[in-house]
Amino acid sequence: MVRHIVMWKLVEFPSAAEKEAAISRIKSGLEALAGVVPGLMEVHVATAFDGFDLCLSTAFESRSALLIYQNHPEHAKVRTYIHTVIAERAFCDWEE
Repeated sequence: MVRHIVMWKLVEFPSAAEKEAAISRIKSGLEALAGVVPGLMEVHVATAFDGFDLCLSTAFESRSALLIYQNHPEHAKVRTYIHTVIAERAFCDWEE
């Protein structure tokens, strides 16, 4: 199994409501990939409270499943939006 963790700091928004809307859109978009991307076993998205605004935790059957996810057209749609609202990104992958 492969774990893929991503953390994001979002750009400054004019209002808290706009920031919450962006977080909600990211969360729902990523969680909707469950059952769509082959080999994606778990998807958890949560707001963070220390340093980053949002965190994604996923589990994949294999490294090849992670590559499928990274190139999947449905993931690309979500990623395109995410890249418009993030200021910083960090990630880590490991195999269990």
